[in-house]
Amino acid sequence: MKHFSSADINGFAARQRARFINSLSGFKSANLVATIDEQGITNLAMISSVFHIGASPALVGMIIRPTAVQPTPENNTPTENISAAENKAVPRNTLANIKRTGGYTINHVSADIYQQAHQTSARYDDAISEFDAVGLTETYIDGVAAPFVQQSQLKFSLSVREIVPLTINNTILVIGEVTHVLVDDAAVKTDGYIDIESLNTTTVSGLDSYHTTQRIARLSYAKTNESLYQLPINGK
Repeated sequence: MKHFSSADINGFAARQRARFINSLSGFKSANLVATIDEQGITNLAMISSVFHIGASPALVGMIIRPTAVQPTPENNTPTENISAAENKAVPRNTLANIKRTGGYTINHVSADIYQQAHQTSARYDDAISEFDAVGLTETYIDGVAAPFVQQSQLKFSLSVREIVPLTINNTILVIGEVTHVLVDDAAVKTDGYIDIESLNTTTVSGLDSYHTTQRIARLSYAKTNESLYQLPINGK
């Protein structure tokens, strides 16, 4: 196996280092986060850092990147590898809208919309909705101001509960409580398991590689005095 030291990694060009480190954590969720501002302009952002925090209450977290890319010469990062465009304030409409309105939706990316989802990461003008730019459709339910992605097969709304700046790298942890879930009833099994593979949900590795999945098995709850056994898809 090839060995990379921290010195080797810090010597990478900025984009090479980002792709390398982003691959280390393995497969990640692929989600579109939808928000709306006070003027009614919607925003859609591809986020691969959504994660479960707790079930009671139902909390989901995600990491928003910092509003500026800062060179780190103290870590021997070659500052010439960071372009002038990167080393300036970067609008984060998703975060701004969440702070102002207190709500947002998370929408699974399925295999039939992954290219449109990826395209939302382009830096569109604030007055342009990514929904319109990439050809996805807004849909709404009563009691939720933020739009859902109509084409998404599993989507849920959240009310923001905590926004925590992480001083180590200036990223922002956003924690929301789930308020509504929209999903095909057939995908929800009797024990509560949601068969997201049946919904054609995709996953991401690195920054730009999209994958479909194939389930190996569902396994029983692990106990010290019992052998594992495979669960049927319905969990019984």
